[in-house]
Amino acid sequence: MAYQQRGGFRPRSGGGSRPANGSRSGGFNRGRGGSRGPVKKYINPTKFINQATAKADEIPYESQYKFSDFKFNSQIAFNIAKKGYEVTTQIQDQAIPFILDGKDVIGLANTGTGKTAAFLLPIIEHQMGISLRPSVLIIAPTRELAQQIDEQFRDFSQGLGLYSALVVGGVPVDRQIRELRRRPNFIIGTPGRIKDLMNRRYINLENVNTLVLDEADRMLDMGFLPDIRTIVTATPRDRQTLLFSATITPDITAIVNNFTKEPVTISARTSETNEHIEQDVIETRDKAHKIELLTDMLRLPKYEKVLVFGETKFGVQRLSDHLDNSGISSVAIHGNKNQSQRQRALKQFKEGHVRVLVATDVAARGLDIPNVSHVINFDTPQTYEDYIHRIGRTGRAGAPGHAHTFIETRR
Repeated sequence: MAYQQRGGFRPRSGGGSRPANGSRSGGFNRGRGGSRGPVKKYINPTKFINQATAKADEIPYESQYKFSDFKFNSQIAFNIAKKGYEVTTQIQDQAIPFILDGKDVIGLANTGTGKTAAFLLPIIEHQMGISLRPSVLIIAPTRELAQQIDEQFRDFSQGLGLYSALVVGGVPVDRQIRELRRRPNFIIGTPGRIKDLMNRRYINLENVNTLVLDEADRMLDMGFLPDIRTIVTATPRDRQTLLFSATITPDITAIVNNFTKEPVTISARTSETNEHIEQDVIETRDKAHKIELLTDMLRLPKYEKVLVFGETKFGVQRLSDHLDNSGISSVAIHGNKNQSQRQRALKQFKEGHVRVLVATDVAARGLDIPNVSHVINFDTPQTYEDYIHRIGRTGRAGAPGHAHTFIETRR
């Protein structure tokens, strides 16, 4: 197979008259007679093309603090050192002092900037010795992000006698109820399951002194605002509230006005244009040609650790199975997988046991997956904002990043 380079791959021949606007989905996306789902917004294919600008051109942030400057409890300091943390990131440098002082904080930060440690460490410092429980509620948009927060909590709180309950959908509720009956210090979860267990009287929030809304913009995008309002109303008004978001929208502003008191706003956002990521389109004739091109690409050595995005749960699973049967190690995550299956797939991908993770957009929301060499949009995203979230999984921490988007051939 011959590839023409214009930063991307080109088909050998063939045509097709459909517009390159992503309006029809290729791949294994549609069940027979099934619903087509929401109509995609038109995205001009030129927006998927970018010649990378070196991140070295950006002025690096100089932290004022090291973690040792914050005078954390000696056990917390030990746990921080055990994870190899020394110099703070921008969001940690600016947010931790205000959180330690008990201020409400609005943190504008992207995923992967260290914001989880920015709020967990000072909260853990505050909660030692508090007997009324649960005293901390952390709400996140997805199961995966809630799981990551819980894992970091366990690392940072080791040896302190603090406990958490992870409360998310997609897993049997019985274990979560058992954890709640142990009266954990922290409840970490997603809005739907938290509200469900509140309605069933397994969660009582009257003793909460700290509330965290992580990736608030994503939660609003996913329709969780009514649940969040119900949950927050059940917490005491005299509490510390920390809200983290990548963007400020009118709905976020309304939440800030209703849920916080005299908040300090900190901005540690990185470029949302992903200009440091090499981006291009790959033109395809039809569904079969698209699968053929993807399979050939993934056989090349430079595609070391690849995140492939598809549109539907059914299509993602079939594509992953096809790659696996073609000798390309692959796993899938989507809404039909239960929590343990999704965690296992993510672990395999993170640890390099498989080279390819095929996912629906759930994987673009809040996951910190290191060293992704390429993001491939097998199906175009619903919106350009979704595109930005997808390709933001590559080019992390100063590493080079590459993104390809399949579109239908233009004449």
